[in-house]
Amino acid sequence: MAAIQISTVEKRYNKTLRALDGVSLTIEEGEFFGLLGPNGAGKTTLISIIAGLNRADAGSVSILGHDVVRDYRAARQRLGVVPQELVFDPFFTVRETLRMQSGYFGLKKNDAWIDEIMHHLDLTNKADANMRSLSGGMKRRVLVAQALVHKPPVIVLDEPTAGVDVELRQTLWKFVARLNREGHTVVLTTHYLEEAQALCNRVAMLKAGKVVALDSTAALIKRISGSQLVVHLASGKLPEGLVPLVSHPEELISGTKYTLRVAEYGDVEPILAQLRIAGAVIDDMQLQQADLEDVFLQIMEGEK
Repeated sequence: MAAIQISTVEKRYNKTLRALDGVSLTIEEGEFFGLLGPNGAGKTTLISIIAGLNRADAGSVSILGHDVVRDYRAARQRLGVVPQELVFDPFFTVRETLRMQSGYFGLKKNDAWIDEIMHHLDLTNKADANMRSLSGGMKRRVLVAQALVHKPPVIVLDEPTAGVDVELRQTLWKFVARLNREGHTVVLTTHYLEEAQALCNRVAMLKAGKVVALDSTAALIKRISGSQLVVHLASGKLPEGLVPLVSHPEELISGTKYTLRVAEYGDVEPILAQLRIAGAVIDDMQLQQADLEDVFLQIMEGEK
């Protein structure tokens, strides 16, 4: 059974803006799944539909087999969502906030788990502090704690580390990685692509409401970008035959450093041969493995 099953979901706003255009995804139990895309790609709209905060115009979404519309109580019980926005009640302490969140799911005597969550998110010393007195980073930790308070098997994190310090990012990922190892399914949206590359087993990329890439993180990096040869020239120019391999077109203006796409190690020698024939003198050279950011930029530029 899939943790999240998304089938041909469509969503329009004002009858003209198509936020989601037939999105279909299957996220398996126990996955750490990345949902990536530029601003306006439809990520938050999709998460709102998964969470039951918005309704799709067409298609369906289910959480562990429970439809988010027809069987919404069971679907909500199995899902924890950390939203982008800092939403909190200013009249309660951190502990009171988490106790109330437990009550929404019918959980009594949940203090042991609340204490454990606060410990792992470094909130213990803020347990009796009023929510309005907390910094932005601390409020975001509470949002994460609220999403986890009922021990949901499926966790959705929508830009959880946006604008927060390095300490919180490390604390959060350590705890979430532990939950994933224990069997929780985690879905992450983030603009920090290095986080997605380090954490996510599989990635889907959205653009203009459509899925434009879906594969394992390693396969995407290998299949789409390969490696990169970074060449610094002391003199001479890049031969015309190598211009199509340049990953960053703006480098053609500088005329000294070029990042060239190579599919395999065997491609390096022909490139060096062309440079020698053209009379270019190499000052420095590095062969680098492409990362998820390179893949993301290449896919988004190719889907115009």
